[in-house]
Amino acid sequence: MKTFVYVDGFNLYYGAVKGTPYKWLDISRLCQLLLPRNQIIKIKYFTALVTARPGDPAQPNRQQLYLRALRTIPNLEVTLGHFLAHTVSMPLALPQAGAPRFATVIKTEEKGSDVNIAAHMVNDCHRGLFEVAVLVSNDSDLVEPLKIVRHELGFPVGILNPFPAKASHELRRHATFMKPIRPGALGASQFPPFLTDNAGTFHKPAAW
Repeated sequence: MKTFVYVDGFNLYYGAVKGTPYKWLDISRLCQLLLPRNQIIKIKYFTALVTARPGDPAQPNRQQLYLRALRTIPNLEVTLGHFLAHTVSMPLALPQAGAPRFATVIKTEEKGSDVNIAAHMVNDCHRGLFEVAVLVSNDSDLVEPLKIVRHELGFPVGILNPFPAKASHELRRHATFMKPIRPGALGASQFPPFLTDNAGTFHKPAAW
């Protein structure tokens, strides 16, 4: 069945690949492994550009290389939201007697991807572009567009879950199916170390 895949980039990263050797992830290959009976027509990847942080100034460069790798996939498109980082004062969970009760921290927020995913999925469904929608996320904020596409418009919606150990009950309840994204599939879905696009040859970040 003709399938569109909607990838919540940050949810996928924090749920499945952060702290693993699988960050150089070929999402097209992952979809082929987990959805072998589906014809993947389009993959839509939603994220935001990160900013350099004091402890990791090279993070934006690594992300740009990864987005460049994703763009070598012919049927994949990237949609960007906004990434905000600012310092805020927050209360300590366990303050010590006589010590400060607040700490200044860097708070990061990704804005726009949830709305973008919802808008694209419902709009694509209304236009009749797919027979099945698949959402790569465990974010329960996406329950409403899932419910619209499945219950009101009558199309199946599957979930590829980056958080197998704590799947969203709301997403599971309304999805047509839910499959976990496990390390074995991630390991089998890596880009080769070197890739080539119109700008030339590039490689996986050395210190990733």
